[in-house]
Amino acid sequence: MSSSNQSIPVLVAGALGRMGSEVIKAINSSNDYQLVGAIDTEKEKEGQDIGLLLGLGPLEVYLSSDFEGTICAASQNFNQNGTNNGAVLVDFTHPNVAYKHTRTSIAYGVHPVIGTTGITSDQLEDLSKFAEKASLGSAIIPNFSVGMVLLQQAAAAAARFYEFAELTEMHHNKKADAPSGTCIKTAEIIEEQRAAFNKSLVHEEESIEGSRGGSRPSGLKLHSVRLPGLVAQQQVMFGSNGETYELTHNTIDRSAYMPGVLLVVKKIRSLNQLVYGLEKIL
Repeated sequence: MSSSNQSIPVLVAGALGRMGSEVIKAINSSNDYQLVGAIDTEKEKEGQDIGLLLGLGPLEVYLSSDFEGTICAASQNFNQNGTNNGAVLVDFTHPNVAYKHTRTSIAYGVHPVIGTTGITSDQLEDLSKFAEKASLGSAIIPNFSVGMVLLQQAAAAAARFYEFAELTEMHHNKKADAPSGTCIKTAEIIEEQRAAFNKSLVHEEESIEGSRGGSRPSGLKLHSVRLPGLVAQQQVMFGSNGETYELTHNTIDRSAYMPGVLLVVKKIRSLNQLVYGLEKIL
């Protein structure tokens, strides 16, 4: 394995998934990046050319189910050696392994760019300390959409003026975690502007548990919808006397995330700590 000075070596975990395959297509269409590893858990396809599996033609990168082994090989073949040329991992896998994948990547000196959601606040704090100790640029990005960043900024501005707000996120029914990492991140951004929301004006009783969504300590309500046919949608609704203010972002196709993914991959090697959220990179 070798990489020219002009291209960034990239490994993709979750290579056969919806997002992982889009990342590989985006990498393949640019001269700025070089695919050097493809990881997925479908062992029956192990050893096959990922390009052929995705209909891109041969790429001479072969699918592996050995995450740590592939990361280790990339670490050896693209050692940072002070010249900012280390490999970058793009991970779209599963919440159950996202923390382990991130920590393993940092341990081997491979810059993790994690799009998998479900990492807890305690895990995030641990990974932040680990990345800082390793002085390794790392990123956990709940959503790679520039439009979502703009929605979050607008929601933060609105939170200064509205005491009542609820968030709804809708995704395809193969998404494992709820609420989404993006929705949680949006709530956190809103809460930076105001400590408490949705003061109770009446004693509520749910005839079906969960009807009013999940409550954060701040009082913000989060609702999740899972249906086939959806990609991703998020709505933030603020209410006040005589009016509502609604912000909505729709993802129609996963290609919308690719400019954000490639931007983070390009910038991550110049950092020496972990960043959380696309807004920290833009």
